[in-house]
Amino acid sequence: QVHLVESGGGLVQAGGSLRLSCVASGLTSSTSVMAWFRQAPGKEREFVAGITSSGARTYYPDSVKGRFTISRDNAKNTVYLQMNSLEPEDTAVYYCAARASPPINILSANYNYWGQGTQVTVSS
Repeated sequence: QVHLVESGGGLVQAGGSLRLSCVASGLTSSTSVMAWFRQAPGKEREFVAGITSSGARTYYPDSVKGRFTISRDNAKNTVYLQMNSLEPEDTAVYYCAARASPPINILSANYNYWGQGTQVTVSS
């Protein structure tokens, strides 16, 4: 059984940084694409970062490019999301997601496994 557990969310002032972590169990890390999504109240779930199984390739939407960095440590079965220069618009619940095969996909429906989410709140 696959479990994804996120941590690292919290309250931060605008301009600050947070690092989210997602520990995966029950996955074959060598073949799994991992991603982070976020969902703000009243909005659809939004893709914010993806990484291939080896970590060689990453992808970001323009809204976070240059501010967010996704990385993974397959030895620890952990994916990270480093978020810098945070803005109030980044406030959302952040979810870790996994899909069993490449490529990175920006649609939430194409991910098989999800964590429970962690709240990120950025104050102005």
